[in-house]
Amino acid sequence: MEALHTLWLSTGLANFELGQVVMMLVGCGLLFLAIAKKFEPLLLLPMGFGAILTNIPVAGLSEVGGLLHYIYYAGIDTGIFPLLIFMGVGAMTDFGALIANPKMLFLGAAAQFGIFATLFGAIALNAIPGFEFSMQDASAIAIIGGADGPTAIFLASKLAPELLGAIAVAAYSYMALVPIIQPPIMRALTSEDERKVEMAQLRHVTRVEKIIFPLAVVMMAIFFLPSAAPLVGMFCLGNLMRESGVVDRLSSTAQNELINIVTIFLGLGVGSKLSAEAFLNVETLGILALGAVAFSIGTASGVLMAKVMNKYSKEPINPLIGAAGVSAVPMAARVANKVGLESNPHNFLLMHAMGPNVAGVLGSAVAAGILLALVG
Repeated sequence: MEALHTLWLSTGLANFELGQVVMMLVGCGLLFLAIAKKFEPLLLLPMGFGAILTNIPVAGLSEVGGLLHYIYYAGIDTGIFPLLIFMGVGAMTDFGALIANPKMLFLGAAAQFGIFATLFGAIALNAIPGFEFSMQDASAIAIIGGADGPTAIFLASKLAPELLGAIAVAAYSYMALVPIIQPPIMRALTSEDERKVEMAQLRHVTRVEKIIFPLAVVMMAIFFLPSAAPLVGMFCLGNLMRESGVVDRLSSTAQNELINIVTIFLGLGVGSKLSAEAFLNVETLGILALGAVAFSIGTASGVLMAKVMNKYSKEPINPLIGAAGVSAVPMAARVANKVGLESNPHNFLLMHAMGPNVAGVLGSAVAAGILLALVG
């Protein structure tokens, strides 16, 4: 009987706690979104499965000696995985639209306003009982407004590792919901005539310009914001490999095999932080709410900046492309194009929207560097 009792105590059924069951259901919810709804499946699927694994009682997968523990500390705690993802994204990015129309940098910058507005919102939540966000916590939460998952994970791992799970879930959930969240905001802030505005065709960008651009960007980071150099540097390295044309094998690996392998481990590592103790609290609800506010403000500020630029620009600017200033590449640009086509079936805004879209990637990296320099 004693042996049977010992065997029973070693089973999951004998050791389950309510919080672990709830978090396993959360993991199943992430799997549902990834598989059935196709919301950011590349990350939500391993993240959801990681949440299930980390909440298995007795297994100790997230404790010292467990697989998820080493995945997290080897790649996320060190910041390596988000940086490798950034290199892969850089290798997949074409800066041609931004180089052809450099004014789009202003739209990418304007969309980052959601980050800094949310920073103060997170601090203001401390007035409500149950919330105790430090400046580091608030900064990590605010970066959700940049709609850039790797940047959010990188900054959270540096400033607020205990909030990493909630921040990553919020960041990738809102990125996946871009086609649902953005269009109502875009329509509310623009008139029918503004949505019909047709933009002039972009000029041809030479190969030399595309090679010089990532070098110029990384030099700017070195001179003015070294704290952003890890993110900006890896992004520009990936882009330089793409545009140089002499390391196609390396560029292809960064775009495919490497980014795919890292994405698996990144998802599992983030999932390891979705434990009941870390996730099931009132602060998680605050993070999810602030993430929605951050993303909405970023979208709105990009559209409003585009309206101002259209008023004073010699060349017409469709305000819809301002919403692409959040760095959800290329989904935000596609949404801007889709909403534009609804008002004018002959108005193709995709290439124009890619300018602020890739500017938003740089903008979120710069914003992360500023926050890291100020409160890191």
